[in-house]
Amino acid sequence: MKLKDIYNTNKPVISFEIFPPKADAQDYNGKVESLFSELKVLSKYNPTFISVTYGAGGSTRDKTLELVIKIKKELNLLPTPHFTCVGASKAEILEYVKEVENAGIENIVALRGDPPKGQDFFVKPKDGFGYANELVEFIKTNTNLGIAVAGYPEVHPEAESAKDDLINLKRKIDAGADAVITQVFFDNSYYFEFVEKAQKAGINVPIVPGILPVTNIAQIERMVAMSGTKIPENLTNSLKKFENYPDAIKKLGVEFAIKQCKELLKNDIPGIHFYPLNRSFATDCVLKELNINYTIKN
Repeated sequence: MKLKDIYNTNKPVISFEIFPPKADAQDYNGKVESLFSELKVLSKYNPTFISVTYGAGGSTRDKTLELVIKIKKELNLLPTPHFTCVGASKAEILEYVKEVENAGIENIVALRGDPPKGQDFFVKPKDGFGYANELVEFIKTNTNLGIAVAGYPEVHPEAESAKDDLINLKRKIDAGADAVITQVFFDNSYYFEFVEKAQKAGINVPIVPGILPVTNIAQIERMVAMSGTKIPENLTNSLKKFENYPDAIKKLGVEFAIKQCKELLKNDIPGIHFYPLNRSFATDCVLKELNINYTIKN
């Protein structure tokens, strides 16, 4: 099912994002099986798709595709691989997206990508692309894949302004993107304002909010450091109060995500894209409490 059809419904749909275990990790196969156990827990919510990230510099490219094919075959779920501009020529990109398409995959998430570890700035690859809109246009021209792109309710860290960030997003939509999946945010007002401004700018594709149920303080610290995500004061204060009590932190994170999702669901959103970080517990707890008419799998 293509993204256009996925979001052409009268109810919000659910999707998840996972990442391949480190390729050089000890017992890689065991970690994959553990990941699939977590996905089986979440599969009862009948997710419309599972997106699989693509490591910096293409470091997990083969593992991403392996996971995508395994999800499709073993879980009978719709997998959607990520692909970035980092370190790939046009020829390599074409080879990969054709391989994706030939595997029976219908959608892809197209991103510029972050600079590889050790580099402060993104460097356009030789005979490659420097911007996500160029990648979107290339995939659209050479395949029949549905395409999702990233959106930033709190503005991309490298954008000069919110206005410039929207202009860049519009370029990706004009190039052929079918949907926008947002970066994680914890204050819904940023999402609502972002959607309103995007629509005024002529962006009329679904904009799907990205939600991360917090399970530890380190997650929050990474988000702030990497993307400048703002944390509501009430959440920050609560987390600090219970920073030495891991179970209390999980409970707080789940409760906060439930409230956040319930408010979003009251406002005609196309769906929710969860970032479970390869663990099912918190997202499972959140979904149990949401009033969504799932088609539950037995």
